[in-house]
Amino acid sequence: MSKPDLTADCSRCAALCCVTLSFDKSDKFAFDKPAGVPCRHLAQDHTCTIHDHLEEAGFAGCVQYDCQGAGQRVVQDLFGGRSWRDDPSLLEPMSEAFRAMRTIHEMLALLRTASRLTLTASQHERLQALEDDLLPPEGWTPETLKEFMKGASNRDLDSFLKSLRAVAGKEKPRHGGQGSS
Repeated sequence: MSKPDLTADCSRCAALCCVTLSFDKSDKFAFDKPAGVPCRHLAQDHTCTIHDHLEEAGFAGCVQYDCQGAGQRVVQDLFGGRSWRDDPSLLEPMSEAFRAMRTIHEMLALLRTASRLTLTASQHERLQALEDDLLPPEGWTPETLKEFMKGASNRDLDSFLKSLRAVAGKEKPRHGGQGSS
């Protein structure tokens, strides 16, 4: 499987962050919203009715949020462009898939950052093996994502990243290079 773009493209998503995620009233959000409930500012076409003035309206958290491309990947790759708005039975499986894909994309982003360091051959091999686990050749399905989350452990990734502390402390990440998006 090709490496996914870790850049959010809201136009190819079904506003999964605006329905799947919860938030509490704070300096980042103007009101409480439980998970699984569409934000009151979400329009029928999956756009935000206050997008042009989110911060002024008390939604700095929305401005700061980045799904790293997980939303469009779930909608386009796993659900063929379908939306939970058109088929409400898709809301729960899309939300579950989105939560899992966000975890995978966060892990891929960490690995891409690590790939910019000067790695030994064995470190590079370990990085590649970790990345391969997150990019199955047959792609992800809602079912395989569910299984991934049941057994998902960041232990291998955490262990690998901790092993790079000495390298990371000696150099700044290179821009470009392997794994850059």
